Amino acid sequence: MTHVVRIGTRSSALAMAQAHQVAALLARHGVESTLTEYTTIGDRILDRPLSAIGEKGLFTAELEADLRDNRTDCAVHSLKDLPTADPDGLTVVALLEREDPRDALVVTAGSSVRSLADLPNGARIGTSSLRRRAQLLALRPDLNVQELRGNVGTRLRKIDEGQVDAALLAAAGLKRLGLGERIVSLLDAPQWLSAPGQGAIAVQSRTNDEPMRALLEQLDHAPTRQAITAERALLAALEGGCQVPIGAAVVRDGDALTLHACIADLSGQTVLRGAREVDALSPAATGRALAEELLSQGAGEILDQLRATGGGRA
Repeated sequence: MTHVVRIGTRSSALAMAQAHQVAALLARHGVESTLTEYTTIGDRILDRPLSAIGEKGLFTAELEADLRDNRTDCAVHSLKDLPTADPDGLTVVALLEREDPRDALVVTAGSSVRSLADLPNGARIGTSSLRRRAQLLALRPDLNVQELRGNVGTRLRKIDEGQVDAALLAAAGLKRLGLGERIVSLLDAPQWLSAPGQGAIAVQSRTNDEPMRALLEQLDHAPTRQAITAERALLAALEGGCQVPIGAAVVRDGDALTLHACIADLSGQTVLRGAREVDALSPAATGRALAEELLSQGAGEILDQLRATGGGRA
């Protein structure tokens, strides 16, 4: 391939860092690239919770439209922003090696808090994630969980201004931006579960662009794809989107990989959990089987209630 690869990316600092990571990998293969920046609807609407806007394409629609129309050659996304089903004409052709998938606790400067347990009764903790909200309230129903929107820099500024006492953010984003020193503790699986696919960068291309697919497939990280496939298959089987409180994480224990999952109601009063060893030959089957196990425990009723109240959209 001789032409310069046109990479579509959101314009936030984190998205740009992720796109530059793809560009650097392409350069190792002797391929030049250029970035095309987008501001998505999810970036523009900051005065409402994500769950109140609707979830499909919040951070991806503009990039996917231009990719489909051949204005770009590929698009780079945080995988957890993508629906589990590929849109018509597009496919995720590469998953880069995953960064730390855990959630991280960040606090105001000078705070002595070093864990969720250290937060005083009634402390204000910010998040835009229903999954984080539900798990927080399950652990600490006394906390005052507040909506916290914006890119990573905006959220950190709101913490530092004292709008909240603490917040939960993805460790991967903080580390990719060189802000790992802001993390006071990491929340470990299986006690705390991150979003399915969290920490993974997805590279999307047109399904029918065989030369581009062949190039980008060289960037795919097989161990990451195996874990992600199990986590996302569970999410798809539960028909849960990114605005439903479902957590999933593949954890290595010696030579074995175990998929852990949870689903909770928004109050955190009901939390269903399960775990299953990952079948290396069919990680998707593992995800589907664990989803069935959770459904047998009553996950379907939780999802129905969320959809009835507008708290989650499939």
